[in-house]
Amino acid sequence: MKVNALVAREATSPLVSDRIALRPLQKQDVNIEVLYCGVCHSDLHMARNEWGVSRYPLVPGHEIVGRVVATGPEVESYRVGDIVGVGVMVDSCRSCHFCRQQEEQYCEAGFTATYNGIDKFTGESTWGGYARNLIVDQHFVVRVPESLPLAGVAPLLCAGVTVWSPLRHFGVKAGDRVGVVGLGGLGHMAVKLASTLGAEVTLFTTSPEKGADARRLGAKRVVVSRDAQQMAQARTSLDFIIDCVAAPHDLDPYLATLKTNGRLVLVGIPDDRHTSPDITPMVFRRLSISGSSIGSIQETQEMLDFCGQHNITADVEMIAGEGIEQAFARMLKGDVRYRFVIDMAATRW
Repeated sequence: MKVNALVAREATSPLVSDRIALRPLQKQDVNIEVLYCGVCHSDLHMARNEWGVSRYPLVPGHEIVGRVVATGPEVESYRVGDIVGVGVMVDSCRSCHFCRQQEEQYCEAGFTATYNGIDKFTGESTWGGYARNLIVDQHFVVRVPESLPLAGVAPLLCAGVTVWSPLRHFGVKAGDRVGVVGLGGLGHMAVKLASTLGAEVTLFTTSPEKGADARRLGAKRVVVSRDAQQMAQARTSLDFIIDCVAAPHDLDPYLATLKTNGRLVLVGIPDDRHTSPDITPMVFRRLSISGSSIGSIQETQEMLDFCGQHNITADVEMIAGEGIEQAFARMLKGDVRYRFVIDMAATRW
């Protein structure tokens, strides 16, 4: 089956409309007509080979909402017409310790990425959601609450679950005081989800003008991290911090805002190392630094169900597929609040 897609042919060229061949439908597969696909910053990194692992041709996209149009003969979870989602993974080994306990994102063999992974049936690269259709094993498909605006659901499949996973894993609950570093695609979802869980959210930002928006999203307090006085006033006030910034920065000022037993969780992946933290306050106040990677299929479904119950979606700006290069350019400037989403129906292939 051949479908239209936005294809990166090489690191130095813009994405172009082209035809790609999807793998034949396997027994456990679901064929999904893509309706919306979020534009994650990692799509830009991969299209430009900024991480040095891209294989071309490449079709980005791992924040996918679509409609089931065909199923393999052994598919039991979905039917034609169902509205579903696909995130960052489309396969894993299914047998290691982590896969058996439904934490596929930590698969010891390495999960198969939605795009730029290796398809076990064809031996070729997997294709992402910047396309008209996608074929995925049913285990890596999730059900989308149809009560929500579907375009705003798409970024939940990456940005949403990436912050949901540590919130749930580390047991953030009502009454906890939670810090969020950075108000971008990840950060705005962290504010929404943590505040809806009942936490009191403090947003750390380098941009004072984001304060009003942070409060609209659910933050109770906004701290400008470049303001020494504001940072001093926030000392030892928080139980938990999610750091969503994907650029190298000093972690010590944020560790100073944690109470004893506090935890700083990193979900942004910088191009270079963060400044090494001072171990002394970590020892004397039993502080922890952790990392967290996306989320499991189970966590993704749990997060979508929670969002459906509480009417939570991402704040998005819609584009057609032919606007992807302009969207990439604006992303580099931080000129999006808070996620671009490709509308496939508006795209001229």
